[in-house]
Amino acid sequence: MVSLIPLAYLIVRVAEAGLPRILASLLRPRTLETIATSVSLVAVVVTACLLIGIPTAWIVARTTVPLRALWIVLVALPLAIPSYVAAYAWLAQFPSMSGFWAAALILTLVSTPYVVLPVTASFRSSDPALEEVARSLGRGPVRAFLTTTLPQAWPAAAGGALLVALYVLSDFGAVALLRVDAFTRVIYASYRASFDRVSAAVLALVLVGLAALLVLAERRVRGRTRRWRVATGTQRTATPVALSPWATAGALAWLVALTALALGVPLVSLVMRMLEGSRNPLSWTELAIAALTSIGVATAGAILAVLLALPVGVLAARYRTRGVRTIETAAYSGHALPAVVVGLSLVFLTLAVFPAAYQTVFILAFAYAVLFLPKAIGATRSATASVSPVLEQTARTLGRGPLRAWTGTTLRLTLPGIAAGGLLVLLTAMKELPATLMLRPTGLDTLATELWSRTEIAAYGSAAPYAIALVVLAAVPAWLLSRAMLASPGSESEETP
Repeated sequence: MVSLIPLAYLIVRVAEAGLPRILASLLRPRTLETIATSVSLVAVVVTACLLIGIPTAWIVARTTVPLRALWIVLVALPLAIPSYVAAYAWLAQFPSMSGFWAAALILTLVSTPYVVLPVTASFRSSDPALEEVARSLGRGPVRAFLTTTLPQAWPAAAGGALLVALYVLSDFGAVALLRVDAFTRVIYASYRASFDRVSAAVLALVLVGLAALLVLAERRVRGRTRRWRVATGTQRTATPVALSPWATAGALAWLVALTALALGVPLVSLVMRMLEGSRNPLSWTELAIAALTSIGVATAGAILAVLLALPVGVLAARYRTRGVRTIETAAYSGHALPAVVVGLSLVFLTLAVFPAAYQTVFILAFAYAVLFLPKAIGATRSATASVSPVLEQTARTLGRGPLRAWTGTTLRLTLPGIAAGGLLVLLTAMKELPATLMLRPTGLDTLATELWSRTEIAAYGSAAPYAIALVVLAAVPAWLLSRAMLASPGSESEETP
């Protein structure tokens, strides 16, 4: 229930303002324009990611295109580039970029892997017998694919589309740098400029409501879809589609173009800015301190997230009662809370209730734990579910108490999975920007905040080393994700509640 604290306090603050002030904030022309801009941006980016991601997934999963393993890694690596780093890199190359369509382009390029990776895994594990039956009934290869294999992959595509939508809705860096008045930019500007608590809080709740609607819509789509198999026994791996020379050239051109836009432009831009330097020479000491601070604060958040996730993940793996599902769903609420909302609510909460905790490392670590708790819960749940409860039962029959039996059997076997979840939280927290800007102690600078402060004044040369360091650190989970998918092509991730 800790995840609900920021949202609950935000609701209390808005309720205290009274209905007239709430309606006045909601019915402002700027508020309606902000809603329209944010919804339009989500619709455009999600549509683009689906149109790009599904064909890309089919090419790397179901065809004979050369170097398929390499392409899977390359299409996953844009996950390592935060949106504000990508926007900074493109702006450094094309300073005139700004507005809605520039933001849509950047967010599409960094978000497409959220669709490509799960759909690739689904195509690799789908039952080929269905497509073979459709072909035997006289359907052509395209129609057979569209009516059998693609429907099997739709839950994965819908899940990826949800992640894209939530990412776009909660993005702050790209829309702020490209001057798009989406929710996050308007909320942050209201907080920083006039500290209009009522207007900022109302907009934050509207943003949470939109995120909740997206989650419910994805669940309804996923709930109507069923996966099925033909026959029993071990499932065969689908035979890759043999491409003609011209089709192979087209597929390679598609993958090269996507990689060049998503990876090539940002990386080349960062290296160029790094080589050009700036008027002020790089301080390696400041860079090292920012990197160590990023790791240190993110580690504190990761440890707190693991401690909070441990009981929830264990209960979810062992007991599927209604009460446990309610607790797990409440813990996953952080998945739908944009970082700017969590940051804003914790600013209000600490100033009103715990002023001594305002702008402390603990509050910043707590924000990271709330935002990324679902990652730790998912890793803990999956690791615990893979260990048979018989081991604990056996330890109990030998005279050990419940806690000692659990620590001596299940905990020891699940530690690698739990640690992996904590590492993912750590590396994700290092990229977090809006919550860090709002809650960090005065004088505490991370790689993300150093990059942001330099980019705001167009000091692209001095910002480049911090961007490169951030991308290098963030590349680790993206690489591990792609390698894990390659190692177990037939496995499917467990669904979140």
